[in-house]
Order: sequence, then structure tokens, then C-alpha cells
Amino acid sequence: MQGVVRTFDPRTGEGVVMSDADRAEHVLATTALEGSLFRALRQGQRVNFELDPDGRATRIRIGSERDMGLPTAEV
Repeated sequence: MQGVVRTFDPRTGEGVVMSDADRAEHVLATTALEGSLFRALRQGQRVNFELDPDGRATRIRIGSERDMGLPTAEV
């Protein structure tokens, strides 16, 4: 799933991600950044994520153009 970081508090690790598909807001799971390149997020940052069974955003990772399904420039 792809979306945008709406809020993130680096002190507590709490935040909200908004899904591109339906504009639904998902609270970050406490383990959302584990195993990720991210240590913090910023408002407006584009990310890929998954949802846990409770609807919380988890497995936050950076979205490359290929991951996000965007056309890539061929040289």
C-alpha cells in the first residue's frame, strides 16, 4: 500500500499515514519502523506500508519509483 505521512512524533514514535487508495488514515503500529531504513518520518513523506490485522500501518519502507508503479526514465 502507498501513502503519505500525515503526522509523526519522533520522541514517541506515534504517527498517522494516509492511504493513497482511499484517503483512509492509519495509526502507525509501535513496530512500524523496525527493519526499516527510517529512524524518523516527516510530514508529507511518501512511503509504502502494510496493514496489520487491527488496521494499523506497519512495515514502513521507502518507495522507489518501481515500487510505486511509476514509469522510469530509460536512457
